[in-house]
Amino acid sequence: MAPSPMAPSPMAPSPMAPSPHLTRRATLAAAAGFAFVPTVARAQGTWPQRPIRLIVPFSAGGAADSAARVLTGRMGERLGERFVVENRTGASGSLGGAEVARATDGHTFLWDASSHIVNPSLLRGLTFDYATAFAPISLVVTFPSAIAVKNDFPARTLAEFVAAAKAQPGKLTVGTQGNATAGHIGLVAFARAAGIEVIHVPYRGGAAAAQDLATGALDAVFTTLVSAGPVVDANRARFLAVGTLTRVESRPDIPTIAEQGFPGFESNEWAGLLGPAGTPAPVITALYDALAEAIAQPALRERLVQIGCVPVASRPDAFARFITEGRAAMATLVREANIRSE
Repeated sequence: MAPSPMAPSPMAPSPMAPSPHLTRRATLAAAAGFAFVPTVARAQGTWPQRPIRLIVPFSAGGAADSAARVLTGRMGERLGERFVVENRTGASGSLGGAEVARATDGHTFLWDASSHIVNPSLLRGLTFDYATAFAPISLVVTFPSAIAVKNDFPARTLAEFVAAAKAQPGKLTVGTQGNATAGHIGLVAFARAAGIEVIHVPYRGGAAAAQDLATGALDAVFTTLVSAGPVVDANRARFLAVGTLTRVESRPDIPTIAEQGFPGFESNEWAGLLGPAGTPAPVITALYDALAEAIAQPALRERLVQIGCVPVASRPDAFARFITEGRAAMATLVREANIRSE
């Protein structure tokens, strides 16, 4: 299951000449080329008419939350209104999803991740239907998954790791960021592809799993590159592979799983922007254009890369296909591998 990154195609705003009738904020925005909407236009119905709520169903400070905060400042400048990022955690991200699914104010949106396509197959008693409750806007970024091993693990390559696992079926311990997370799903998919059996050890976050890897309490982890990176950089663990189809720009020395005997294999976390079902097409277009313009800024792209992101900014129709295909693939994998949320 893989996003198909598409180059962002932002609509270049036309430069605006400062007007004596604009506020200082509007004048600065106009001089910078941002599409600022004067207050009088908002009063006549132009969107947005007030601050935009962005519900992030993950903890503050994580990679997905950080990416949202990096981009929404610039997006707000383009749209002429600020974004208010709210972290609503719980129930594998479904509490935040429910908040947006029932929103009717036209200014509440969702910044979701892989739980969006996994939850329908795992959670019972949801108050909304993931398939019909949201309007996809953009797959914003991906977070490459990675396989890392403890320093004294004998394998130096992925092939050697697979051989070690086959020599000790059901013995090697592999940590992830939790049950039914992207790491868990990726580990299951990789184990099935490689024909190995390992012990899955779920944690409350990839950083916690990486810390136990550094102490030698785990043999390996299958988590995000950004979570495992600090312990590897401290020479307390070693990377064997990344889950992207091509090597990661920020760490080109790490070979992919695909190039090490598993062609086409891809497993990554991601973050995407969605609105409630029925979000008007002009609003979706405005948000996508603002996002694409923000993600195309060299300084912002560099900040995203630094926190472990791969910028994507796919168009709404491509994101909709990604979600539909991903949900179907996850349903099959969850059923066949008997994955449980707890």
